[in-house]
Amino acid sequence: MPSVRSFTSLLRNLARPGYARVIAGKVRSRFSNGSAARAAAVAFYIEQRVTPEAYCAAINPVLFAEAREFGEEVRARAAAMSAEVGFELGSGGRYELLYFLTRLHRPRTIVETGVAYGYSSYAFLQALERNGDGGRLFSSDFPFFRAADPERLVGILVPEALRSNWSLRTKGDGVNLPQILAEVDSVDFFHYDSDKSARGRAFGCGLVLERLASNGVFLMDDIEDNAFFHEHVKSLPAAGFVVFGASDRAFVGAIGIAPLIAQAE
Repeated sequence: MPSVRSFTSLLRNLARPGYARVIAGKVRSRFSNGSAARAAAVAFYIEQRVTPEAYCAAINPVLFAEAREFGEEVRARAAAMSAEVGFELGSGGRYELLYFLTRLHRPRTIVETGVAYGYSSYAFLQALERNGDGGRLFSSDFPFFRAADPERLVGILVPEALRSNWSLRTKGDGVNLPQILAEVDSVDFFHYDSDKSARGRAFGCGLVLERLASNGVFLMDDIEDNAFFHEHVKSLPAAGFVVFGASDRAFVGAIGIAPLIAQAE
C-alpha cells in the first residue's frame, strides 16, 4: 500500500509538465487487462513455457555460468545501493537471461523500454562491454511518479563505468521512441517492459519492430497481462518463439532466439 510520503510525491509530480498525461495513461491500463482472450493466452503460455535456467543451460552452459556470476554481482550491488538510498530496490526481473542472450547473440544496437532502477540496463551494458563489439543501449523510461526527485532513481544500479555506451531518455515512450529510432539504422535487440496495456504495447512495438533486424531478438515481459503477445505469435510454428516462466503466473515472451526443440534434434 502506498505510503503518505509516496502519495505526496505523486501529487507533486502530477503538477510537473507532461507528467499528468503519462500517469493517467498508466492508471487506465491497470483496469483494462481482464478478458477471455487473456485467459486463453495464459493457458497457452503455461503449455509452452520453459524456465530461463533450463533454456540457458541447454543452449550454452558456459555462458549460463557467466550469466549466473553476473547475477551475483547484480544482487550484491543492489543490496549496497538499497542501503545507500534507504529502501529496497526490488528484485529486478530476468537480468541474468538478458545478459545471457546479449552475450549469445552479440547485438550492436539494443532498445529497451522500462528501466526502473536499472537491472535490465545493467545486464545489457555489462554484456555489451564483455562482447567488445562497440554495441550501444538506448533506453526509454518514465520516472517513478511516487518518488521525490524521481529522475535520480532511474537506472541507479548502472555503474558509471558502463554509461558511455548508454543513451537514456525519461519522457515516456511516446516521446522517447521516435527520438531513439531517429538515431539508429536498425535494432538488433528489442526488450519491451514499459506500458503493459495492449494499447501501449501496440504503440511501442508498432514503432520498433518495423526497424528490427532480420536476425533481431524481441523480448516482452509480463505477457500474461493481456493477449498481445499471444495474438502476435499464435500463428507461428513452435520453433518461432519461446515462452519463459519459472511458474504458471508470470511469463516472458521471446522471438528470434533458438527454441529448445531445435537443440534436441
